Amino acid sequence: MEMIRLAIPDVIRLVPRRFGDNRGHFSETWNVKTLRDLGIDPTLAQENQSYSADPGTVRGLHYQAPPHAQTKLIRVVRGAVLDVAVDVRRSSSSYGQWVAEELSAENGAQLLVPKGFLHGFATKEPDTIVIYKTDSFYAPESEGSVRFDDPALAIDWGIASSDATLSDKDGKAPGFADFASPFA
Repeated sequence: MEMIRLAIPDVIRLVPRRFGDNRGHFSETWNVKTLRDLGIDPTLAQENQSYSADPGTVRGLHYQAPPHAQTKLIRVVRGAVLDVAVDVRRSSSSYGQWVAEELSAENGAQLLVPKGFLHGFATKEPDTIVIYKTDSFYAPESEGSVRFDDPALAIDWGIASSDATLSDKDGKAPGFADFASPFA
């Protein structure tokens, strides 16, 4: 598995090797030993799947506050997304900065987003399916969100804000200026 540290080095792009032939391909997407050898803690609590019918569906920016904070490992099994992580660790030199990666069924890449980050994605293709593993269980009392198109963050989602399809909750998310980060 190839490991690539992004501009914010705690966010990691993982690219599993693919073995192809005339039938298609095979790849090992999760291996505890491989991840440990790369210095990644592979503890898992939960796996989630989302389906988005239309391109331009935005899910995020979400987080779970401590003590239920989550590290996420995200991958796309159908379609493609622009996956975004925003550093909201108050003591971080990259606080308020973001990184984005295209994840697709075609490229097979995964993104490891550690605790202390807002996370979201925008779908680029119809009928996109995203699977993500977390190291902590979902705790609704600890969840929160920040407006995906907040000008203070200036995230380039590749779509106009007016064209984004949002949940009611994400549409009402507060701006970054109103966000009090629970992450030291």
